Formats: sequence, C-alpha cells, structure tokens
Amino acid sequence: MFDEKRAARHGLALTAAGLLALAGCSTGDAAADESDRFELPDQDADMNLSVEILETYDHDPGSFTQGLELAEHPEYGTVLYESAGLYGESDIRITDPATGEVLASQDLPAEDFAEGLTLTDDAVWQITWQEHHAYKRDPVTLDILETVEYEGEGWGICYDGERLVMSDGSDTLTFRDPATFEETGTVQVQDRNGAPVYSINELECSNGSVWANLWQTDQIVAIDPDSGAVQATVDAAGLLTGDESAGADVLNGIAAAEEEGTFYITGKLWPKLFLVRFV
Repeated sequence: MFDEKRAARHGLALTAAGLLALAGCSTGDAAADESDRFELPDQDADMNLSVEILETYDHDPGSFTQGLELAEHPEYGTVLYESAGLYGESDIRITDPATGEVLASQDLPAEDFAEGLTLTDDAVWQITWQEHHAYKRDPVTLDILETVEYEGEGWGICYDGERLVMSDGSDTLTFRDPATFEETGTVQVQDRNGAPVYSINELECSNGSVWANLWQTDQIVAIDPDSGAVQATVDAAGLLTGDESAGADVLNGIAAAEEEGTFYITGKLWPKLFLVRFV
C-alpha cells in the first residue's frame, strides 16, 4: 500500500462533506523528505540507466495501452487507471495491478482514438489522438464531466501537482491548467548536446521530472520540465520474451508505483506489466 506521503499525492479520499479528493503526483511539496527522492544529475551530466525487474504481473494483451497511472480508489483500493487506444476499441479502465483484472471501464465513441490520461485533484483527464477531445472524468465512476476541445494532436499527459504536462509526438511539452485545460506555456525538449528529442509519447510526472516513453523505441527519458533538458535515459529493451513480444506492439505506459523510485511499465498489446526500478 502507499505510505502516507504517496497516498496524499496519489490517493482518493472522502472529505467530511462526502466529496472525492484525488491527488496526482506532486513536485512542489517543499516539506517532503528529500531523502527518499529519486535523484537525477544536473542537466549537463549524462545518466544512462537500465531496468531492474522487481515483479511481473499479467496484463490484458488486448489493451493498446496509451496512458497509465496508479491511485487509490474508494471501492477497489490500489488500482491502475489505463487508457487504451485504437479506433472502435478505445476505452478507459480501472484495473487491479496484481492480476490485470478490469474492475471498471467505459468505451469511447468509435471515432475517437484514446491516448494518455492523468489524475488531478478531483478528476481524470483523458486525451485523444487527432480528434481534439479532452475528457474530464469522475475518478470514481469514470463518467464524463466535461469535454474540452484543444488544437493539435494528443499523445501523453501527466499532472505535476500544479499543472498538466502534455505531449503531441514532437519535441515540445505543453503546459495546461488542470481545471480548464487551457494552455499556459510550452518547453522544447533537448538532449545534452542540444539536439531536439522527438516522438515524446506517454508521460509520468514524478519527483520534479517528467518521465516519457519515446515512441517506437525501448527508451524512457527523464525530462526537466522547466528547462526541457533530458536528465536521464533508460534502456528498457528485452522485458518481454520472444514468444510474448511476437504479438505485442511498442513499449508504452509508465506509472509511478507505491515505493518511491519504482514504476509500473507495460506496452501496447503487452501480456505483462512490470514493477521496475531504474538503476
């Protein structure tokens, strides 16, 4: 289960008024204990990481995973919220991380191609690829509360406790207001040589960094959202066996896990979900 601090940032709780309050991963808690943070180097340093597998779980091989985030649900306990794509097959679902069981789900319209999702203080935001729809949902029921239009493509999205961070497959991250979805700024992502980093896909905000899958690669990068500098690169190749990878698509899906510095990762049409540490 979550410790107290992570529960406060990722958990669902009922207030005295009976309303739901939900917090995504926060980066602005000045009172947080720095000793348990996953430390990354200065932006001019180079950190190449690999994946240490801690646990392996079953995952729905029919899910074209586009977004992944861990939270506490008042009925189901510790769950993964997952956005699954493809036209005519897109949905949002709540799953049991330990078994892969789908506990609740809602389909998207057949003309929508679902992409990333994230949880804010009181909602789930789910974006779409080329349909320009962002769905604000109730985190308990998954019901749509509001639909917002935006320009450009939607790929990945995460919440850093103050702002939404969104990718569109380019080298740019866009910041948005978590209540209105209005754009508030952008930053261009660059490697340590100053070259642009493209194909930024699924995102996870964790401890001041934006972790991002790079589409069609086995790489995950950690990005400083203020400067756009890549702080670290993770080589996540070889997680699936030959038989498992035969019917699978690319790596996609990263969610900060219960223990600080650990993550759940999976991919599109992957039969496995991995609890990992980057080393």
